[in-house]
Amino acid sequence: MKIVVTGTRGIPRIMGGVETHCEELFPRIAAMGHDVTVIRRSCYVTDDNRVSEYRGVKLRDIYAPRKKSLEAIVHTFLAVLEARRMKADVLHIHAVGPSIMVPLARLLGLRVVMTHHGPDYDRQKWGFLARTMLKMGERCGARHSNAVIAISHVIADILMKKYNRQSHLIFNGVNKPAISGKDDYTTSLGLERGRYVVAVGRFVKEKCFDQLIEAFTMLPPSGFKLVIAGDADHEDDFSRSLKSLAREKGVVLTGFIRGERLSQLLAGAALFVLPSSHEGLPISLLEAMSYSRDVLVSDIPANRLPELNATDFFPCGDITALSQAMARKLHDPQLSRSYDLHNYDWDHIASQTVEVYDNILKNK
Repeated sequence: MKIVVTGTRGIPRIMGGVETHCEELFPRIAAMGHDVTVIRRSCYVTDDNRVSEYRGVKLRDIYAPRKKSLEAIVHTFLAVLEARRMKADVLHIHAVGPSIMVPLARLLGLRVVMTHHGPDYDRQKWGFLARTMLKMGERCGARHSNAVIAISHVIADILMKKYNRQSHLIFNGVNKPAISGKDDYTTSLGLERGRYVVAVGRFVKEKCFDQLIEAFTMLPPSGFKLVIAGDADHEDDFSRSLKSLAREKGVVLTGFIRGERLSQLLAGAALFVLPSSHEGLPISLLEAMSYSRDVLVSDIPANRLPELNATDFFPCGDITALSQAMARKLHDPQLSRSYDLHNYDWDHIASQTVEVYDNILKNK
C-alpha cells in the first residue's frame, strides 16, 4: 500500500505533538511492509534533519512559507498535488487546518484519512480569520474524508455532536522508556534529582507557562526549581515575554530537547505539570507517566485520563489553586507512580491505523 502523509511539519526531530505522533507512528507502518512517504514543510528542514529517509519512511520536502497563517494551507495544497502525482493509495492528512484541502484531494480521486488532533481554532494565538479557516478545515475533513481518526474520546464526541460523523478512536501513544541512569545533562543545568518541577511544550499562550511561573513563585521557599523544556515555533511577543519572565524568576529553560536529554529531565523530576487550556491528547503527559512521574494537570477534558486520580487536577486558569496543588504534591513528593498505559501502545496504534486504510480501500 502506498501511503502519503501531510499536515505535519515533518519528521524527525521537529517540535510539536503532531510531529511526535507521526515520528512514532509511520516508521511502524513502514515496518509492516507499506510504502510510506511523509511530505515535510521545507521551512522546518535543517542540517539536523536533512535526510531523505527515516526508519523506513521516505521524506519529501515541499515548499512552505515560514508564516504561521499561510504555511499549513499552502504546503498542504502542494502536498495534495504531489500525492496525486505519486498515485497514492491513501492520503493521510493530520490536523484540522490542513484538512481544508480534503475536498480537493477527493476531487482528484484520492482516498483520504483525516486525523483530528484537537480543535485548533480554540488556540489563543489565532485571530478571527484564522479561526474561521480552521473551523472550515474541521468541517471539510469531517464531511468529506473517507475515514476520520480521533485521538481522544473528547474529539470523537465533537465530531459526532457537530457533524454526526462516526470516527475511529485511536489514541496517541507512548514508548516504554529506556532510562540510562545518567545525569550529566541535568547536572549541567544545576538540577538535583527529585528537587525540580518540569513542564514540556511549545511557548504558546494555551500552554499557560506564564501562569505556571507565577504559581511557582507563590510557593514558600523549598529548594525546588522549575524547569520548562520547549521553545516557540514562531518567535512572537508572547514567547519573548515568557522567556523574559522565566529569566527574571530564575526558571531553567532548556530549549527544545529530545532523546537522552529529555529522558534525563523526566527521569529526575519530582513533579510534571501541564497547565494547558487546550490539548488534544497530550503526548508530553503520557511521556511523564511512562517515566512513573507524579503529575499535576489542568482539568480540561483532554487531560482527564482515566489513569489519573482527583488529586492530579486543578481548575484550569486558577493560579492560586495551581500553586496550592503544587505545594501539596511537593510537601511529600511521590517519586514513583505506576500507571496502566496499555491503551497507548504505538504498535497497536499502527495496526489500528492500517486497518482504517484497509477498510477504505475495500469500500471503493
